[in-house]
Amino acid sequence: MADPIIVVPYDPIWALEFQEIGARMRQSLGDRATRIDHIGSSAIAGLAAKPVIDIQISVRALEPVNVYQQPLESLGYVYRAGNGERTKRYFREGTGMRRTHIHVREEGSFGEQFALLFRDYVRAMPNEASYYEEAKLRLMELYRDDRERYVDEKEPYIWDIMRRASSWSQETGWRPGISDM
Repeated sequence: MADPIIVVPYDPIWALEFQEIGARMRQSLGDRATRIDHIGSSAIAGLAAKPVIDIQISVRALEPVNVYQQPLESLGYVYRAGNGERTKRYFREGTGMRRTHIHVREEGSFGEQFALLFRDYVRAMPNEASYYEEAKLRLMELYRDDRERYVDEKEPYIWDIMRRASSWSQETGWRPGISDM
């Protein structure tokens, strides 16, 4: 990805865009998707973010891929088979579509739960949202043209938040709520 890192103020349109995209995905995937959730920074009201809609689709099994690949491709999304993360399958928007990152993960997996817990915890804790936003803005200034370095440098902040999110989840008995779509 050669695009520069751009973090912008929160835009309430992101939630509406997710609803529209998610509804089309639900229609196409039916019960092949056990959950369809808006994740990532654009899913947290008030948090500055890259203007990307991150969507997590939970499925019973990652293989065979064609079970969900064909319905997503029928909507214009492109399967990125070269993604190095073995616990998810990754899709992106097709040409001319709104920037969307689609993370397909197995229901109940660590990755699925991680994304949902992070989102729910930061939504519940405005001080964490501020902490994360400040870090992202600072890192954007430092690594605007180095996406890999930006991602690497952001990781310690994410894990710092997740340590607190883990304690919070134990204190509150957190469980993922109902699917967003």
